[in-house]
Formats: sequence, C-alpha cells, structure tokens
Amino acid sequence: MLLTVEEVIMSARSIAIIAALAMSWGIAGVWAADKPTDPQIAHIAYTAGQIDIDAAKLALKHSKSKVVRGFAEDMLRDHTAVNKQALDLVQKLKVTPEDNDTSRALTKEATAKRAELGKLKGKQFDKAYIANEIAYHKEVNGALETTLIPSATNPELKSLLETGLKIFQGHEQHAEHVASELK
Repeated sequence: MLLTVEEVIMSARSIAIIAALAMSWGIAGVWAADKPTDPQIAHIAYTAGQIDIDAAKLALKHSKSKVVRGFAEDMLRDHTAVNKQALDLVQKLKVTPEDNDTSRALTKEATAKRAELGKLKGKQFDKAYIANEIAYHKEVNGALETTLIPSATNPELKSLLETGLKIFQGHEQHAEHVASELK
C-alpha cells in the first residue's frame, strides 16, 4: 500500500513521539527486560516525545547557531505534533498509557542531560546538543527495531511505529549533517 505525502507526514509525526521514546539521550539499558505492553509503549512514546521537546527548547534558549536552531525548531515542531497525534491515537484506541520503569528512567536521564547541557555555552553547547541528538536517535531507532515494534500488538500502533522508524532515521541523518557543519 502506497501512502500519500500527507499520510506519511501525519504518521511520521505520530511516530516522532515514539522515536523520542527510545531516545534516552544516549543511555543504554533503560529498556525493561520484559516485553512492554501497548499501554506501556504509549507512555514511553509520549515521554520520549516530551524529552525531545524539552531538549529542543533548551537548544533554542542557548544556541545562536542558525543550523542548530533550525534543527531544534524541526524537533520541536515534529515532536509536538507527534505528541498530539499519539494522544489522539490513545483516545481512539481507548488505551490508558501506563507509567513504567522505562518511562521513569528516560525522564531521570533526560533531566540529568538537560542540566549538563544547560551549563554549556556557544559552540561547546551546539556540539554537545547535536552529539546527544545523534545518540538519542540511534537509541530510539534501535529500540523501535528490537523492542517496541516487535512488542506492539495493536496493528495501528505497530504500523505507526514502523512508519516512525523511517522518519526517525531521517532525524538521525539530519542531526549527523548538522554535526558535520559544526566542525
């Protein structure tokens, strides 16, 4: 089945939240040993999206670089839209997101990373923020492939995650491009 550009963008935004979910800002080992349930996946996805929204806001506050600010604006726009799409999907499916150890670990690590980044200035901040975004997207993409997609039981959620993976791979490439411009 071929999707229109609008459908891909809509799905991508819905998935952006899920991408953010794994984006533990470079931390490994936050994924539960047990297979997550759909309500847990929904909570992880929302949490991950909020983490990238908060990181983008920090970048917009601290960076003067046009390319870094542009990337942060893209992340803020995409992840805000995805959070809304994710909430709409959860309501449609009548699923109550379930807090879990992974969501809590993501939040704890993201808070520490934002505090660390908040102490940096200028090019030092820009490079650290983009390096973190690359690591975060690698983590999210890996979690989507190995944990979230295989664990999702709802076909709509699974499809959204698969589409999101493609979009988040694009985010990772975008961050890598920005990093090459900062050198």
